[in-house]
Amino acid sequence: MLLIKSPTLITASDTFKADILIEGEKIAMIGKKINAPDAQVINASGKLVFPGGVDPHTHFDLPMFGTVSSDDHYTGHKAAAFGGTTTVIDFVPQDEATLEASVAAWHAKAEGKAAIDFGFHMNVTRLTAGVEAEIPRLLDWGISTLKVFMAYNGRLRLQDGEIFQVLRIAKENGMLTMLHAENGDVIDVLVAEALATGHTQPVWHARTRPGWGAVEAVLRGCALAAQAEAPLYVVHMNTAGGVDQLAYARDRGLPVMGETCPQYLFFTEAHLAREDGAKWVASPPLRMVTDQQRLWRGLADGVLQTIGTDHCPFFFDGSTPIEYEGQQIAIPGKELGAHDFTKIPNGLPMVGDRLPVLWTFGVLAGRLTPNQFVALTSTNPAKIFGLYPRKGALLPGSDADLVIWDPEKVVEYGLAYAHHRTDYNLFEGWELTGFPEKVFLRGQLIVDQGRWLGKAGAGRFLERGTGEIL
Repeated sequence: MLLIKSPTLITASDTFKADILIEGEKIAMIGKKINAPDAQVINASGKLVFPGGVDPHTHFDLPMFGTVSSDDHYTGHKAAAFGGTTTVIDFVPQDEATLEASVAAWHAKAEGKAAIDFGFHMNVTRLTAGVEAEIPRLLDWGISTLKVFMAYNGRLRLQDGEIFQVLRIAKENGMLTMLHAENGDVIDVLVAEALATGHTQPVWHARTRPGWGAVEAVLRGCALAAQAEAPLYVVHMNTAGGVDQLAYARDRGLPVMGETCPQYLFFTEAHLAREDGAKWVASPPLRMVTDQQRLWRGLADGVLQTIGTDHCPFFFDGSTPIEYEGQQIAIPGKELGAHDFTKIPNGLPMVGDRLPVLWTFGVLAGRLTPNQFVALTSTNPAKIFGLYPRKGALLPGSDADLVIWDPEKVVEYGLAYAHHRTDYNLFEGWELTGFPEKVFLRGQLIVDQGRWLGKAGAGRFLERGTGEIL
């Protein structure tokens, strides 16, 4: 048994002082002055306790543009844990002949590596009669969410009629459809024009993916969901207009939800114009300050339900090794697009940064309450994706996934604190106040004041059922 004494507990709805008793993998009791003479005691007076973060949007060991994202299911999980996240949900590409084979291939990647608990979403990027028949079987494999794309013509995109069909199948089976909302046709035209006129710099990644394409695609996705009478979750929202369209749909009673990511709250297209602009290349791209302002309002007023990360890191210079756990590691990265923005691997390191950065620049800056912080980064994702109250909760019977947070700790953040397996951090040199001190996964201490106590293979696959519509 483990007894955490005298912290302030912060949940999605309440803030209060109490002790927490952990027995095995579960929270056994929460209350004032718990008496447990046989328990190991941690004095957490002056500290905060949150439920471990739940990141609903990650990409580990993902092949792209002739390379692979630099965090796998061990290194990425380890980085997540150092930032206070204890559950992640990754995406299974539809790369094999069947959905079953695709899921098996992704399990093989995670097998023996997972260091925290994890689940899978299923990408649907080819829709045939066989795939339609196989989708309901995903529930037997613990996968209750599907992702579809309106962009990436010829690779990942489904046509609107196909997305409509996926939405209907999902609705019939109590599943949730997730949408990447951009206009693939417009992107293709603008990319061809940019390359033809010699515009190859990283900033053109954003300029060839106009914000209006996302605005239109969000509304189109909501309209398709309305016609299918199905729920929809729009991933990585990055535009003010997209939030407005989501609000329009929600105001009319549609069961649609939205996610944003830290990169869209803190960085803009101007970062892509820097000499090292490739570091910020992700899809959808960074936007403007006015978009950031609307995203923050959307989080505060409940139009947006979650903050994921879309974690998909690559080396900035994959020709130069870094040391990771005593080994020299070099993985081809963003230098692949040094002379052509279309060849820059799309994605950013973010899974370990999410909670520390959002605490300082969300909560302490007055943009979010502490309870909203917990809701957006833990409880809401757990509810939406069928994990609550096992995850995302401080309740008796919940998994003892806990973060003891030191609200007074000041760090100059960056590579010295982040543990992503890559050669840069987007928040290098940012001063943060408040940081994880101890992180527990199902009652086991896996991070202790900067020391890694976790291990590969300790994470478990989470079979998920139908979640909630928030």
